Amino acid sequence: MKERLWIAEMLHSQKRHISFHTPGHKRAGLDITELSYSDCLLSPRGVLKAAQEDIARILGAERSFILTDGSTSGVFSMLWCLKAAGKRSVAAPVFSHPSVWHACEAFGLKVVTVAEETRFGIPLQPTLAAAEKALAAADALLLTSPDYYGNIPALASLSALCRAEGKPLLVDGAHGGHLHFSRERYAGSYADLWVDGVHKSLPALTQGAVVSARREWADALGEAVVRFRTSSPSYPIMASVEYAVKFPRNQAIEEAAEAFKSQYGCVKNDDWTKVLVPFGDRCAQAQAYLEAHGVYPEFNDGNYLLFYLSPRTSAGELKKLGGLLRRLPRGRVAEDAPAGAIPMYREVT
Repeated sequence: MKERLWIAEMLHSQKRHISFHTPGHKRAGLDITELSYSDCLLSPRGVLKAAQEDIARILGAERSFILTDGSTSGVFSMLWCLKAAGKRSVAAPVFSHPSVWHACEAFGLKVVTVAEETRFGIPLQPTLAAAEKALAAADALLLTSPDYYGNIPALASLSALCRAEGKPLLVDGAHGGHLHFSRERYAGSYADLWVDGVHKSLPALTQGAVVSARREWADALGEAVVRFRTSSPSYPIMASVEYAVKFPRNQAIEEAAEAFKSQYGCVKNDDWTKVLVPFGDRCAQAQAYLEAHGVYPEFNDGNYLLFYLSPRTSAGELKKLGGLLRRLPRGRVAEDAPAGAIPMYREVT
């Protein structure tokens, strides 16, 4: 059955009118404010309530909340839940997003770092032993899944560890909104609280995200998002989030992406949307050549170029990328990230 797009239907059914309300551009188009028919995200009772209930059902959550402030507000909301529950510390990998560190600093939560290993300049996901050691000194575990390089932690084992210790598992899934199609790799199949950054890997507008909770954390998360979401959410972004979560799976491009990785010597990883090509000390030249031909990678960290796919990526686009890659020589990949390399979670535009 085709899912209804509650927010989009409401926006497209509105009548033209004279605006004596915000926003100040006065166009009274899709970019509106809370009106008598448009519902209110702070206390949803209409289309926004229906959209969030649908999203929670699709993601397997007790409750899900649309975010128009990116995954960062979701990370703050999750960590506020820990603070409100009397938790004092959280174990997290060193490569966690800056929002994790900023939120913990703001809330007075101690971060117990999980021991990190790297391979050819790529930070690896924590081992079960490293996570267990860190969790012994912390009240919760926060993972990043998938990370920027397309690696996914051992979610089943790490979730079992948290359950055995009676401690919550949080997941920053800013780069994994598309993984709800494959439940065994999806954060929401294991976490108590998790964020989906749907604008990164699904067809949503920038800043569109979702934060979700299971069981006893649902009410606390509802209180948290009110504190950290904007009080003036963008209706186009909200509509795009609902659209993105309900966007159909594109198995053809998933399979094409995995075949592409094998054909062009890409780094093996766990996420089909992250095509990581080792150019080593020729990264800058490769990036310049590709951009001159109209192809822009997600990042250049001095060792690798990352090409970020989504269900909207076409076979023709992959074919063009492959044709260009064939012309480019590969260089030496350094064991450590080169000086001045882009940090793992620095956002690149």
